[in-house]
Amino acid sequence: MERRVIPTERSVEAKLVPTGDPVTIPNGTFVTLTQTLGGSYTVIFNGNMARIDGADADALGFEPDVLTFPVPEDGKIDPAQVSQALMSVFDPEIPVNIVDLGLVYERSIGDGGVVSLVMTLTAPGCGMGPVLVDDVKSRVGQVPNVREVLVELVFDPPWSRDMMSEEAQLELGLF
Repeated sequence: MERRVIPTERSVEAKLVPTGDPVTIPNGTFVTLTQTLGGSYTVIFNGNMARIDGADADALGFEPDVLTFPVPEDGKIDPAQVSQALMSVFDPEIPVNIVDLGLVYERSIGDGGVVSLVMTLTAPGCGMGPVLVDDVKSRVGQVPNVREVLVELVFDPPWSRDMMSEEAQLELGLF
């Protein structure tokens, strides 16, 4: 995507990257749009990178992007829907979803609507942890019958680009 400068059409809540701290971007503020993937928007605001949720896309002049899933008749959590939700989470700086990046090590569905995930970051010093964990909790939390999302962030085993899918490696020119 080519970067472009656009004005906000209303005040909007965002999260600063990489800390995840909340910030309000006022109505009429010009932001630089740098990425629109996975139902979220990465912008530059006052010299800082910030993340705007897809549900607030109208603040940037776009149609809101909200995950919707059919409700399973059996009242259980559909593992395919959890996978779909995870694949809608993108690193704000890399145009590949976290599943294809190989950041999700384990996922399990427990009793009482609990989804537990073990994931990592591309580097132990990567400051994206809070933003990605919040995105994962938000997206997976939209799956029907999910009541709680638990995310454990680990660095063992360390991530390597060999963990990426072939598609991700092709997308990033690494294959």
